[in-house]
Amino acid sequence: MPSEFTGKHVTVAGLGVSGVPAAKVLHGLGAHVTVVNDGDDERARTQAAELEALGVTVRLGDGDTLPEGTELIVTAPGWKPTKPLFTAAAQAGVPVWGDVELAWRLRGLDGRKPAPWLAVTGTNGKTTTVQMLASILKAAGLRTAAVGNIGVSLLDAVTGDTEYDVLAVELSSYQLHWAPSLRAHSATVLNLAPDHLDWHGSMEAYAADKGRVYEGNRVACVYNVADRATEDLVRAADVEEGCRAVGFTLGTPGPSQLGVVEGLLVDRAFVEDRQKNAQELAEVSDVNPPAPHNIANALAAAGLARAFGVSAAAVRDGLRAFTPDAHRIAHVADVDGVAYVDDSKATNTHATEASLAAYESIVWIAGGLAKGATFDELVAGAAKRLRGAVLIGADRALIREALARHAPEVPVVDLDRTDTGAMLQAVQEARRLARPGDTVLLAPACASMDMFTNYNQRGDAFAQAVRELGA
Repeated sequence: MPSEFTGKHVTVAGLGVSGVPAAKVLHGLGAHVTVVNDGDDERARTQAAELEALGVTVRLGDGDTLPEGTELIVTAPGWKPTKPLFTAAAQAGVPVWGDVELAWRLRGLDGRKPAPWLAVTGTNGKTTTVQMLASILKAAGLRTAAVGNIGVSLLDAVTGDTEYDVLAVELSSYQLHWAPSLRAHSATVLNLAPDHLDWHGSMEAYAADKGRVYEGNRVACVYNVADRATEDLVRAADVEEGCRAVGFTLGTPGPSQLGVVEGLLVDRAFVEDRQKNAQELAEVSDVNPPAPHNIANALAAAGLARAFGVSAAAVRDGLRAFTPDAHRIAHVADVDGVAYVDDSKATNTHATEASLAAYESIVWIAGGLAKGATFDELVAGAAKRLRGAVLIGADRALIREALARHAPEVPVVDLDRTDTGAMLQAVQEARRLARPGDTVLLAPACASMDMFTNYNQRGDAFAQAVRELGA
């Protein structure tokens, strides 16, 4: 297929989820592709062999040197902008794209009408919101898929055989940093809280990269009324004429907002005479689970869907059909009148704050790798809800100290162990502290890699420990 890439010398930075598909697509378009990768482990060698069989050049163990003759770099999103490879590229005037940028530029290359993108970013809630959005779009009879940072390659969606009417696209701050020409139909920034600051360098840079999702929006920029920083990003964005700012709120919505009224999700943005009228979309009970932060996710998804012209009935049906992924505020079991909830996905303080706000009386299981986070604000805000706390993991002392400062009356069990079996003991200790009507909540506010492979394994260990309680 003749293209702008035919004969072009392109360096793909990084193997893995994004690098391998990018290398294959570019090779198929006639580019001369060289892949560079920091690692030289067994997995990398297997991937390299697969690409070399196609005629792609692969250099393992050297991701910092710019290959001679490079005219374009397509990078894995996680590679830091400060890497020597990118410094050399800047000095040589070589542009750097991410796989999202490449996917955006390849839309319609095969002659098909490009599917519009409805884009979702934010510190927390991205995956759930994108999945809700895809469920709503499917309920409307549209051909769609949830793609991007959710783990489904945008390149595959854009260059594959399936034709889509619209795509629900999850985008990380990393991906947005490397996607300068992306222009979505409509987009949302769900929330903003400090995260990945080691990569971005500052909160300002992190927010600016998140805000890129609004650039060039055609129909709606959907923002969080409760998070002023998201509205500020809308105000700063250069959008197409006629694009609207649409807020979502857990309170009663004003004109050009979606919100909640007497147990109903309602729309005062995409209705006639929004000064006076509102459209019922769904009941709060249609949202699974109906925790406050998840209702906010549902409203954001509904806002994007309504911007695309989806009916109120499809919003309701899509939310009812949606099933959340595991380890996202998932009810595991009730044992002796105590609810046990797995929110292992709450790997930072912002996500944990939302999780703690969903319950009235909590025995909190927390701890792991703090990633530079502090916990004073989190603990101070949740102190009145805490029946007790059980701490695990390498950085549990940081949470223990915050509890001592802001919730000294809360009993704390500090488990001085980081083996995977610690979870069973943690659940047993939480059971001892809990009373009927309480919720034992795993919302660690920390990453899991000190004890577990990932947050999924951590959540599975919690669920297994709970099952052993009820055995």
